Amino acid sequence: MAGSTTTTLNDLLPTIVQEALFVANERSIMRGLVKNYTLGTAQGKTIQVPIYPIQTAAAVTEGNEVSNTAVSTDVASFSVAQVGIRTLVTDMAIQASASNVVADLGQLFGNAIAKKIDQDLMALFSSFTTNTIGSSTTTITPALVMQAITKLKNSGVPTDGIVAVLHPSIAYDLKSALTTTGNTAFSGGAFGDVANEAMRMGYVGQLFGVQVFESANLADTGTAGDYVCGVFHRDALGLGIMRDINIETQRRASYLGTDVVASAVYGAGVVYEGYGVAATFDSSIL
Repeated sequence: MAGSTTTTLNDLLPTIVQEALFVANERSIMRGLVKNYTLGTAQGKTIQVPIYPIQTAAAVTEGNEVSNTAVSTDVASFSVAQVGIRTLVTDMAIQASASNVVADLGQLFGNAIAKKIDQDLMALFSSFTTNTIGSSTTTITPALVMQAITKLKNSGVPTDGIVAVLHPSIAYDLKSALTTTGNTAFSGGAFGDVANEAMRMGYVGQLFGVQVFESANLADTGTAGDYVCGVFHRDALGLGIMRDINIETQRRASYLGTDVVASAVYGAGVVYEGYGVAATFDSSIL
C-alpha cells in the first residue's frame, strides 16, 4: 500500500509544482518590481551585470573631428544560492484527501519561497547609500515620498519604473497624512482622489506618479516600528534565477510517509545603487 501511495504522490508533483509557482509569483511583489536575470546551465554561480555610466554629448564645430570618448564600464556581481523547505506527508493524509494535499503543499511551498525572495530583495534597501531620507524617529509624509522621488529624478533616473515599497505600519501613517483635514486623521485631506482611494480601498495605489506597494515581508531594523523602506527604479535591484521551484519526494518508511522537498536556486543583488532611495521611517502605531 505504501508503494502505491508514493507513486500517487509522484503523479501529483506536476500539479503541486504549478500551484507552488503560481502562488510564488502571485505573493511575491518584489519579483515583478526588479530586473530579472536567468543563469543557465554551466554558467557558474555568479551573475555579472555590466554597468554603463551616463555619457555627455558635446557640440561639434563644422569641419572638426568629433572628440573620442572613453567609455569605461563597471560590473555588478551577485551569486545564486539554494533555498529550500521540507515537509513530511503521511500516507494517511494522502489517502484521505489527495486534492487537499496538492493545494496545501502548493500554498505552503509557494508562500514560503515567495516570502524568502521578497525578504532577500527588501533587505537590500539599506544598500542604497547615495540617496537616503528619514531616520529612526521620522514619520512618513507625502512630502518625504516626493523628496525621495525628486532625488532619483535629479540623478537622471527614468520616472517610468520607479516604485515605493512600504511596510503596512509605515503605509498606515502615509494614509493618515493623506486623509487628514486639520488635526483629524482619515477625514478627507487635500489630496483628492488619492485620499478618497486610501479611505475607500485601504491602499494608496499611486502617489506623484509612482506606484506604492505594501508588504509585511519587510523586516524592521531590529527596533520595533523602524523600517528601511525603498523608493527605487526597477533597474536598481536584480533577481537572478538559476532554477525556479523544484519539488522532489523521498520515501520515509519508518514514519509511514513521504518527504516532500521544495527548493529554488536564485540570488539577489544591487545593480544600480544610485537608482534607489533608502527611506527610514518610524511607525506611529508600534
